Amino acid sequence: DDTQFGAVETTMTMTNIGLSHTRVATSVRHHRVDGRRRHKTTTTTRAVGGGDDKRAVLSDTTPQPFTVREGELGKVASAALPLVLRFATGVLIGGYSPSLVDDDGGYSVVRFGNKMLKERSKTLPATRQSEPIVMYEYEGSPYCRKVRDAASLLDLDILFKPCPQGSDAFRAESKALGAKTYPFMVDPNNNSLAMGESDDIVEYLFERYGGETKIPFLLKRDGALTNFTAYAAAVSRLKALRARKAKTMPEKPLVLYTYEISPFSKLVREVLTELCIPHIVRYTPRGSSKRDSLYARVGHFQVPYLEDDNTGARMFESKDIVAYIEKTYGSD
Repeated sequence: DDTQFGAVETTMTMTNIGLSHTRVATSVRHHRVDGRRRHKTTTTTRAVGGGDDKRAVLSDTTPQPFTVREGELGKVASAALPLVLRFATGVLIGGYSPSLVDDDGGYSVVRFGNKMLKERSKTLPATRQSEPIVMYEYEGSPYCRKVRDAASLLDLDILFKPCPQGSDAFRAESKALGAKTYPFMVDPNNNSLAMGESDDIVEYLFERYGGETKIPFLLKRDGALTNFTAYAAAVSRLKALRARKAKTMPEKPLVLYTYEISPFSKLVREVLTELCIPHIVRYTPRGSSKRDSLYARVGHFQVPYLEDDNTGARMFESKDIVAYIEKTYGSD
């Protein structure tokens, strides 16, 4: 039957964004798009001081905000260690500036009566990059971790070409461009400038894309805790260090919406790295306007969110995303 209905209701406490006892009720309708079964969910959310907000959600899976799925607690807990070790670097956009504005029905983490919290940067330039920056790296490297933290804080879009140990294609491609170590960056927005060394890349990103944003303590060159915390965060799960052979590679890069410190997104990034699947990360720290655009287009905001134009897949929920990637591209 192509059309089915179901319902799920979850009660949670979201203290990290200033909400308490938020109730999310979701009805689910399935239909087919281009031969794929597509979930179109209608989500009702009640926040403190606000009313109900009903909207259709475009996703192959039902989003379950701040829910740890059965059997995932150990993975999520270990993936959350970087959040503590790196003092949540990358959660907030550079120059984070919150304000209360009239509620326009757009994305907001909290509403009070007819007001909503608007989050933006007061230091990043209004004009952003026109193309994703290309980064050769791998999830388990502490030096790559620093660059990813910087990219998240600067609200950048990055095309990742994973280069874990044992990989072939992207290591050969990057070495032909001059890479000797990882991370290695190529910026198509600046005459394809190529650069290695994590500290140099971090400083370049802040200088070119940071506007008045200052490099935070845990990203400073030779900072007392910079390398130690980056190393501890990168190897907290000892995953994504070596490549696995994929049964097929996508013609177009996958697109992942996330911010660097998310433990759920780390689980997705690990499998993308191990299978050496190219993917564009659209970083969405608190204050990013990309949260607003995703919310307007999809009907919901939550990370990770995956889009695969090779198959038409669109989905929330890290466990479902990992299962999809393994089924579609994973080892035989």
